[in-house]
Amino acid sequence: MQSKFLRRFLKGALCASFLAAAFSASAFTAGTDYVVLEKPIPNADKTLIKVTSYDCPFCYRYDKRVTGAVVQKLGSAVKFEPYHLETKAKYGPQASRLFAVLILKDQASGTPLTDDKSLFMKAKMAYYTAYHEKAERWDGGESDFLKTGLDAAGMSRAEYDAAAKDPKIEEMLQKWKAGHEVAAIQGVPAYIVNGKYLIYTKSIRSENGLTSLIKELSAK
Repeated sequence: MQSKFLRRFLKGALCASFLAAAFSASAFTAGTDYVVLEKPIPNADKTLIKVTSYDCPFCYRYDKRVTGAVVQKLGSAVKFEPYHLETKAKYGPQASRLFAVLILKDQASGTPLTDDKSLFMKAKMAYYTAYHEKAERWDGGESDFLKTGLDAAGMSRAEYDAAAKDPKIEEMLQKWKAGHEVAAIQGVPAYIVNGKYLIYTKSIRSENGLTSLIKELSAK
C-alpha cells in the first residue's frame, strides 16, 4: 500500500515538474515572433520604442486600441519611447518636430505619453483622425498642417516656435533617425525592445500576448 502511494506521489510530482518547466520555457521564438537587429539602437536598455508615421493606418489602429493599454500593463518594467518617421509622410519633418516639442512639454509636466491628457497624444490623435477619417491633406501648406496639431494641444504658434529652439529637440530628432532603418525591415508600426529586438507585428494576437513578449524580451 505504502509503495503504491509513493509511486503515485512521485508520478504526480514528476508531471508537475514537467508542467512547470513547460510554462517557464519561452513561448516566443526569434525569427517567428521577433528578429534580433543587426544594428541595435544605442542607449535603449529597458525601453519599448514604437516607430510610427501619422499617415500609417496601422499605426493609427495600434495607437487607438493597443499601445496605451500595453504600456499601462507594463508599468515601470520598461520606459516607453515614441519615435516618428520624418521621411514617410508629406509633412513628416513638421510632424516630428512638433511631436518632439510636445513630448518635452509632457515630460516636464510628468504626463505619461500614452495618457489622453498628454499634449503629444492629443496632437497625434488629431492628425490620425484628420488624415484617416476626414481625408485631410493640408493643401494650405505647413502652417495649415501645424495648426491641426497645435489647436489639439492648445498651443499657440508663437509658443511652439519658441519651444522648438530648445537644443533637446534636435537631440531627439537625431535619435529618431535610428527608426528609419528599423522601419525598412517590416514597415510601421515598429515595436523595438531594448533597442535590439524588433517584434513582428504579424505575430501579435492580443494585448496580453504582446505584453508578455515585451516583458520577456526586456529581461534578456
